[in-house]
Amino acid sequence: MRALEWVAASDSAAATAASATAAHATTATPSTTEGSLRLLDQRLLPGRTDYIDCTSAADVATAITDMVVRGAPAIGIAAAYGAAFAVRDAYRAHGHAWRTALTADWTLLERSRPTAVNLAWALARCKKLAESVPDDADPWPLLLAEAHAVHAEDIAANRRMGRSGAALIQAGSGVLTHCNTGSLATGGLGTALGVIRTAWADGRLSRVFADETRPWLQGARLTAWELAADGIPVELLADGAAAALMRSGAVQWAIVGADRIAANGDVANKIGTYAVALAARAHNVRFMVVAPTSTIDLETASGEQIPIEHRDAAEVLYAGGQRIAPEGTQVGAWNPVFDVTPAEWVDVLVTERGVVQQPDAASLARLFEA
Repeated sequence: MRALEWVAASDSAAATAASATAAHATTATPSTTEGSLRLLDQRLLPGRTDYIDCTSAADVATAITDMVVRGAPAIGIAAAYGAAFAVRDAYRAHGHAWRTALTADWTLLERSRPTAVNLAWALARCKKLAESVPDDADPWPLLLAEAHAVHAEDIAANRRMGRSGAALIQAGSGVLTHCNTGSLATGGLGTALGVIRTAWADGRLSRVFADETRPWLQGARLTAWELAADGIPVELLADGAAAALMRSGAVQWAIVGADRIAANGDVANKIGTYAVALAARAHNVRFMVVAPTSTIDLETASGEQIPIEHRDAAEVLYAGGQRIAPEGTQVGAWNPVFDVTPAEWVDVLVTERGVVQQPDAASLARLFEA
């Protein structure tokens, strides 16, 4: 099941059927410049599989903010399509003066989610291209092609990371993952879940565990759903049970994704990742982060400088639409979406450009030089 895909206007009915087929696409090539970005509404999974079609930058920004689409790589891909829509609409409204009309749509996209650096990376890439378009040219086909390139590159990167990460895992290992890092969070196979899928296919894994990941329950709703669809048995656990699981000796690796990696190797990821890393360090469980280089932010020196998004208290006070905390103004909620794991607790970082053992500022700089 794909998190997002381009639906050509002439192929809408066929695309609807195709989006219900198996995941892990190998291409993101458009057949026409007229169409929409189709998003699987992840808020409704696993009970319903509904889709939302985005045809403007505002549509895409709303979908990102409301978590219709989520996961740093998928957010970046969606933002690239949003940037293409913004350029198209500005050109159609203002002709060759289109550049002066981009600010509002661009700001909407930039502010849709602050922590996932893939969003800013994708927008910067699209902006650079937009600035190079000749004044007498229509920028829409070029920007749409760039969005498709971002999408296709992520699919290819997922496969490379899956293979590289799986090669590090010894046969018979148990793994624990946190949040959702699969096809629903990326353009293709997934980051951390791509490694787990590949390692399972290679016969390296004995057991797969997934934290439920409160408060949005991405582990329970999404990761378990993806793995079950692939025929991979998964055991869910409450987030607070991870340390006890590690103490039992059932897992040898904790494997997670990332929403932003600072220049020194500090990793911002879904809230609860820091606790998983801390428990892994205490129990001699190896800790692997899997992320494309677009997630590495060399402009941010350390994790202390990464902006941490806070969301509505209702996400903690309610579960499944039912209030689980007492009523009244005396009961509030602290609801950060991400936390930061220090680089020194990361045993290995897997990227599409290669594997980095014990990542730090020097090794990440070398990764980009290569």
